[in-house]
Amino acid sequence: MAGERTNLLGMSREELSAFVRGAGQPAYRGTQLYRWLYARGARSFEGMTDIARDFRRTLEGVAAIAAPGVASSRRSSDGTVKLLFALEDGLRVESVLIPPASAFRGEAGEQNRLTLCVSTQVGCPLDCAFCATGTMGFRRNLSAGEIVGQVLAASGEAERRITNVVFMGMGEPLLNYEATMKAAAILTDGCGIAARHITVSTAGRADRIRRMADDGARVKLALSLHSAVDETRSRLMPINRKYGLRVLTEALEYYYRKIRQRVTYEVIFFDGVNDGEEDVRRLVALARRIPSKINIIPFHAIGFAHPQGFGATLGPSPRMEAIAGRLRAAHLTVMVRMSAGEDIDAACGQLALSGG
Repeated sequence: MAGERTNLLGMSREELSAFVRGAGQPAYRGTQLYRWLYARGARSFEGMTDIARDFRRTLEGVAAIAAPGVASSRRSSDGTVKLLFALEDGLRVESVLIPPASAFRGEAGEQNRLTLCVSTQVGCPLDCAFCATGTMGFRRNLSAGEIVGQVLAASGEAERRITNVVFMGMGEPLLNYEATMKAAAILTDGCGIAARHITVSTAGRADRIRRMADDGARVKLALSLHSAVDETRSRLMPINRKYGLRVLTEALEYYYRKIRQRVTYEVIFFDGVNDGEEDVRRLVALARRIPSKINIIPFHAIGFAHPQGFGATLGPSPRMEAIAGRLRAAHLTVMVRMSAGEDIDAACGQLALSGG
């Protein structure tokens, strides 16, 4: 536990400079700490050899580098690795290392990546019908340090460099906006992961999408869409009752006008729910409103989380491949994701602390 000491992990360059100035040191010491923490992944002050020994001793008394610890890891038959992180208050979250072979079907350009899917909350308050995390309820937001800490710890578990980070794990990132965006900035500036290789996925907080635009966020934006029909989307995703498709698409248009970066729509097709002719027609119309691409995600069962009501009735659409063809025929950019880690409950929508 950090105790009374200040946890430096999650601090920006400016915050670290202010911290060292408060300790009577020149501001450049903050930049040194910043590099040690994020570029080099230091876990103690002792090895920070370009910092004066006396100041390192001072740091040991007043500061800490408190990162989430890897409590366990599980490897899928496809090479996906699910990491369970223990937080300082005893709560736990999961992240997933996704190997290149589990990216997109037949996309050779994707095969050089190693993606980490990170969590931003312990649990989730949104209760989407197809997501196991929602069955946990919501405990709390993660700090920027706990988010960045997942990346740093996962880097120690990975066989090679993590190239991409997706904020698509446990929780709704835009409900934890400040910590999410601060973590993304540290990953870009401190860890050297380009903004174009960082994706923030949202279930549809239209107000926070507008805020991303106003803040000039350069990370990629993905919308967990799943239906372009309000009634259907509200059944799948209760957040749609507050931020309906009209409000949501207006926010996305505002975002595109300001950022000039295309949006990704994420869709799972469920049998008899969102895979009919009208559903496809509406999806095409929505996707044409601004430059975008569609990621089709295979259905992943969450029976292990014991979903109730509508969620318990969902099943995979047998029309998924045909719909992908229809969307491509409409001149839309369509990617079909591979299932990654389904045998260890690590695929999209399956994170719920199952299986240790």
